[in-house]
Formats: sequence, C-alpha cells, structure tokens
Amino acid sequence: MTLTLGQSPLTLAQLRAVLDGPVTVELAPTAWIDVDRGAAVIADIVAQGRTVYGVNTGFGLLANTSIAPSDLETLQRNLVLSHACGVGPLLPDAVTRLLMVLKIASLSRGASGIRRETLEALIALVNADVLPCIPSKGSVGASGDLAPLAHMSCVLIGVGEARLNGGTLEAEAALAKVGLTPLTLGPKEGLALLNGTQCSTALALAGLFAAEAVFAAGIAAGALSVDALKGSDAPFDPRIHALRGQPGQIAVAGRLRDLMIGSAIRESHRDDCAKVQDPYSLRCQPQVMGAILDVLNT
Repeated sequence: MTLTLGQSPLTLAQLRAVLDGPVTVELAPTAWIDVDRGAAVIADIVAQGRTVYGVNTGFGLLANTSIAPSDLETLQRNLVLSHACGVGPLLPDAVTRLLMVLKIASLSRGASGIRRETLEALIALVNADVLPCIPSKGSVGASGDLAPLAHMSCVLIGVGEARLNGGTLEAEAALAKVGLTPLTLGPKEGLALLNGTQCSTALALAGLFAAEAVFAAGIAAGALSVDALKGSDAPFDPRIHALRGQPGQIAVAGRLRDLMIGSAIRESHRDDCAKVQDPYSLRCQPQVMGAILDVLNT
C-alpha cells in the first residue's frame, strides 16, 4: 500500500493498514514545497544571527543561554542522545512503524523547520521497514513523547539499534541496508523530531483497532449464542431499536440479524418454540453492545 502524505489527513483505514504491515510512504509535491519553505525559515534565522529558542539557545532552564553557530549541530545531536533514556520492553514493530508514519505526516506540513534530506531519510527507513528499537516506557507526554522519539531519531544519526526482517541490527548497519549514512542534524531538527505525541497516538490507535476486532468477535459470539440456545431473533427487530434512536444499538441489532439470516438452527424451532422469551443476556445485546459501538465511533 502506498500512502501519499500532505494532501489530506490520514484516515483510520490507512492507519490500520500501517499497523497491519509494511507500507510505502511518499509526500505530495505541495508538501515538499512546504517542507523546503519551513527549512528556509530556520536557515534565515541562523544566517541573520537572530536568537530563537531551540535553534541557537539551550533548552528548558538554559533557554537564555546562547549557542555559538559552530555548536548548533552538536546541540541537536546532544538533545537527541540525552533524551534516549527509555526503559522496558521494546515497542512492537507494528506500533513503531505507525509512530514513524505519524511523525512523517506531522513533519510533512512544513511547520517544524526540518530539512528535506532529514525527512527523506525517515521516509526511506519506513519504506524499507527498518524500525528503530524503541523502549516502551519513558514518556510522560507533557512536552511530547520525548524519550520514544529520541530513540527513533537516534537511528537517523547512527546510534542505537533497529529491527529489520525480524532481526536486530546496529543503527549504522540498518542505515546501510537502505543506502544511507548517519545524518548530521541541522539547527532545530532534533527538537522537531522529538516534540510530538506520535508514540502516544500510535499506542492509542493500536488499542482502538484491537478493541474493534474484539468487538466484532463479540457480536459474532453473541449471534452464535442466540443460535446455540435456540433463541429468537425477534428482540432484534429494527422497529424496536428505531424507537430508541441510538445509532450503535440500531447497528448492532442489524448486524445480529444479518449474522442469523438463513440459520438452519433458527428455522428448526421457529414454528413450535414453547419459550415465552429468551434470557436477558441474549435479548439485551443491542443495548449493551450498541453503547460500546457508540464509544468506539466517537
């Protein structure tokens, strides 16, 4: 699957595809124009000697400390290295891939000042499915997912490790696999790479997609339960649920009816069933599962 970023926001279907397997990413021509324009702004700031936070100053409490032009690249490298302090098991490869695509989508807007060559390198990693090893713990999310994104960025500068085809490689070897050498980050680029909530967003999306899969399985299990217990499909009559007007409830009732269409078990007791009504746990499925669906769709 090829994703063209910079034309419109990514859809949930596209994001699900990124989580499911390798993808190819490209930027729309207009997005590259925006990226180049943003990089030019940073270059002008440096050339004019203007003081701008994160470009030629320290960070946090050192915001009032000026950094010499000769040290600007070192400043960005040190920012990345100092924040690569995550711990715990690595993020799943699928989540790392999604994180990287989300970061590319953010940078493609041209508002971060990142250079074309740096963004191209990140895209090349995604397209080759070279996935940085990112510890799963360490972000507080306040100023962004600094630690996880630092580990992602480390691979770009030839530090750390990356996953490829199920194995683990040193960063420089991983870069060589896609024809790249370690980057030297330009002014503000470390800050552009580290600021963002792409890790939190990727984890949230992974949770959402997993919940959707469990929900679909739950609906199927519910329909099978009605069938196995020789229940009635009358509680799922669309006229009942239309009266309530709850979108999720209506949709779940419809899905249950669809799953039960043509059931030989249902037909075997349709005319001679002596039961007055089914257990509440069978009858209330549209109301219970419908509320869950409304939350998932919010």
